[in-house]
Amino acid sequence: MPEPTTAPIDRLREIMVRLRDPDGGCAWDVAQTFETIAPYTIEEAYEVADAIARGDMAELKDELGDLLLQVVFHARIAEQNGLFDFDAVATAIADKMERRHPHIFGDHAAGGHHLWEQIKAEERAAKADDSALAGVALGLPALLRAEKLQKRAARVGFDWPDPSGAHAKINEEIAEVEAATGPAVAEEIGDLLFAVVNWARHLGVDPETALRAANAKFDRRFRAMERRADGAFPGLSLDEKEGLWQRVKAAEWPFRLRGAS
Repeated sequence: MPEPTTAPIDRLREIMVRLRDPDGGCAWDVAQTFETIAPYTIEEAYEVADAIARGDMAELKDELGDLLLQVVFHARIAEQNGLFDFDAVATAIADKMERRHPHIFGDHAAGGHHLWEQIKAEERAAKADDSALAGVALGLPALLRAEKLQKRAARVGFDWPDPSGAHAKINEEIAEVEAATGPAVAEEIGDLLFAVVNWARHLGVDPETALRAANAKFDRRFRAMERRADGAFPGLSLDEKEGLWQRVKAAEWPFRLRGAS
């Protein structure tokens, strides 16, 4: 088999150049912008996480390729608009990784997470937005962004000293939801969710991971109910469905005691 003459990343970049060519390229690819591609970028990142969660390494390889394509796509759009190109993207992240690991690539005696965060804080302070919250992306999923905002605030001392304060805040927010009317209900529900994320953080629980696990558990149990009902589930009464739910839960207990999910 002949040796390839083009490095895989260069081949991928050339493919994107062809696809984005206004004269003879793909009409769909040519029409895309940063804004239209961004949702696909987020979706591909989640599909990478999904493949990891399922332990499917063949799928992970494919999904990482899809995610890499998104980087190449954005970089090509930027290059066509005279902003930057793929090489500039790669150079910027390489420079950042070396800068944030002076104990590996420089002359700093010791490193670790504390040093990483210190360097990041110094980089934020050098920018126009020097808030402790600077750089927490607006496009993050709301649950993840809530946790990151809270962690940033905690670094400058705006935080409960222990989990009890965060727990009390949940009770306060529940009362405010119950008292709210009209559009204020949605606002208070948001505050309640934010408070739950804060409590999880204080308990050392990653809220995104916890909610993913809860989603998976609900999915598993609901499907088990449907199987037990053998096609009759939609027509059952609510009490009958609740009974099925409790039986499915009870059936899981021996496995949960042995450590299975």
